Amino acid sequence: MTGVDVLTILAMAVLCLGLAIGALWILSRLDGWKNANRPPRATVNYLLEGDLIVDATPIAEGILTDVGPTNGHDWSLLHRAFSARFPGLPATAAEARDLGPIQIDAAISGDRASLRLGVVNGKLRVGLEEPDSATAADRHLRIRQLDQLNKISEIAEMFPYPIWLQSQKGMIDWANRAYLQLLKRVSPIAEGALIQEFDLTLPNGQTSHTQRTMVVDQKTSEPKWFNASKLATPDGGTMGLAIDIDAVIEAETAQRKFVQTLTKTFAQLSTGLAIFDRERQLALFNPALIDLLALPAEFLSTRPTLLTFFDMLRDNRMMPEPKDYANWRQQITDMVIASVDGRFQEIWTLPSGLTYRVTGRPHPDGAIALLFEDISAEISLTRRFRAQLNLGQAAIDTLDEAIAVFSTSGTLTMSNLAFRKLWKMDPDSSFADVTIRDAMTQWRKMAKPGPFWPQLQEYFNDPNDRADWFSDVTMTNGTALECRVAPLSGGATLVGFRLRPVFETAPQTAGKEGA
Repeated sequence: MTGVDVLTILAMAVLCLGLAIGALWILSRLDGWKNANRPPRATVNYLLEGDLIVDATPIAEGILTDVGPTNGHDWSLLHRAFSARFPGLPATAAEARDLGPIQIDAAISGDRASLRLGVVNGKLRVGLEEPDSATAADRHLRIRQLDQLNKISEIAEMFPYPIWLQSQKGMIDWANRAYLQLLKRVSPIAEGALIQEFDLTLPNGQTSHTQRTMVVDQKTSEPKWFNASKLATPDGGTMGLAIDIDAVIEAETAQRKFVQTLTKTFAQLSTGLAIFDRERQLALFNPALIDLLALPAEFLSTRPTLLTFFDMLRDNRMMPEPKDYANWRQQITDMVIASVDGRFQEIWTLPSGLTYRVTGRPHPDGAIALLFEDISAEISLTRRFRAQLNLGQAAIDTLDEAIAVFSTSGTLTMSNLAFRKLWKMDPDSSFADVTIRDAMTQWRKMAKPGPFWPQLQEYFNDPNDRADWFSDVTMTNGTALECRVAPLSGGATLVGFRLRPVFETAPQTAGKEGA
């Protein structure tokens, strides 16, 4: 082989080697261009069986962990993690499975990410594809946090109460729409300034403080009340929140006026009033209670308990002395229970001769009210009236004439001893009222028939017939009676029977027509 041939072979070898290297370089560039324009394989993948997530890549698992609890991952958690970025994500796993292989692109302009859904071996596969798969999880979490931040900002702007952020130097860094609107009404000149009434001072060692404060509307000159709160933030600043409590102030004012009105009304009552709260401490009393029970105002002002209150009454002999003092406190407890049910009422006869009616009534929120009413005059009047009735009864019992008095409704209201003996009737022993019908039934049994009985029935049936009249009646045993019927005041009627004297001439029957 000549030297020329060797050189030719070497040249051809070098050329072939160069062509090979060039081809490899071109292929590598082509492959790199192809990979650059092809989305990488997703590194965020989920596999679901039914609604339950049965498998996930570590990065995908981290996304769910950031969204919710680590146990019980299902479609709802996955939907919550990706629906904000991909609004087209189906609401249920069954719906996603029925749609078949689909690709859902991100809703934000410029976001090239997408979700791919498909069924693999009967299981639903969900994959997140990002241009840079290495930062897919971080990018998704940042987008999700930004979406949450935007929503929080929108909510803060829509919040009807003022919210603001202050820097460490006390300057307003941010405020919502409600704060700015209030600022214009409170201080129209200032813009972005701090409302001085809301500039609270945090107590030493505390990270929050709430205080009721008032601002004045410059346009209407009307006060507006707020519960202003101040909370320390991690960066050394503070966050402020003011809740409108005008309705609460109005309710408190109305309640205070109502209580004042009640207090004035209670002060004029002659009935003693003592209200004990749910803790059984005296919460309210009126001057009549002091006058009736002779209790010092200083003692009542200390808000004694119920048992202490009754101990003082017992010491002052302003209640009946209990026979068994050991069980007396238990009786007081029983009285409280009865008062809560509205069943307690007692009559106290005091050693001084006074008589009180004590009534227990339930009040809202477990409180009870005790009412002390002096009924001494009423009891005295009742006793005098009863004594007069007894005296009148004793007087008519001495009469020989048998007397019965019937009310306007025909009920027997009074009779004397002679009546009960003559007609063998005792109205006091009967549980039911004795009426004129009952009396006439008994009279007809013990007397012979005659014109008196139908005339008497007609008299009671006609309330306009109010004339006196007389008649004669003969009893079955032959006893002759003279009967008289006389109207009394109030529509009552007296029916009297007396023995006809034996020396009189033949009996005359004078009915209503001959009266």
